[in-house]
Amino acid sequence: MQDWFGLIFFILLIVGVIVGLKILAKPSKRTTEEFERNAAEGSTMLGASMNALQELLNPEAAKSKEVQTQLKEGRYGKKKREGKATDGEDD
Repeated sequence: MQDWFGLIFFILLIVGVIVGLKILAKPSKRTTEEFERNAAEGSTMLGASMNALQELLNPEAAKSKEVQTQLKEGRYGKKKREGKATDGEDD
């Protein structure tokens, strides 16, 4: 009789784990404002220090992040082009 109780317990445990994982795996729906707010609040002191350490150890990665943001904003290389245009006019 106790074997049946043990078997039922393990079956319920396995079913509970599977249902729990299904619930946790479901993506939550949120607006862009909620996402931005959570992203702004999510920067902790440990995360900031790890980012600073990563930039010190790998300066090329820091430069690539800067270039990517400049490309997204549409201002990459404009200073170089403007400088060349003004240099050519001064001659």
